[in-house]
Amino acid sequence: MYCIDDKQYPCSTSLTMSFIGGKWKAVILIHLAMKKRYNELRKELPRVTERTLSLQLKELENDGLITRTVYTSKPPLKVEYELTEFGRTLIPLLRSIAEWGKEAAKNNPRIQVTELN
Repeated sequence: MYCIDDKQYPCSTSLTMSFIGGKWKAVILIHLAMKKRYNELRKELPRVTERTLSLQLKELENDGLITRTVYTSKPPLKVEYELTEFGRTLIPLLRSIAEWGKEAAKNNPRIQVTELN
């Protein structure tokens, strides 16, 4: 059994999914393989709402996977996000998940691949 604060996880898989699960966390993390400003992330993830992106970034920061740096020295305000050392350990896993998805798309006739607009 694994515990974080008051939450219990019966196995390491459920613990891992608590960090990267959901519709957007893994996608955000893979986009942060390189340091990004908030507006860069917004442009790269046009289908995520601003509220959802902000909430997910806060959760990832609270979980120690990313850092948020605010630069206030000159207007306009600049905010950058990047993976922590702990967060970078997820990149091989996320790349493997992406590769699995590509193979699944090739081999499963139910999956249709379309371009995003």
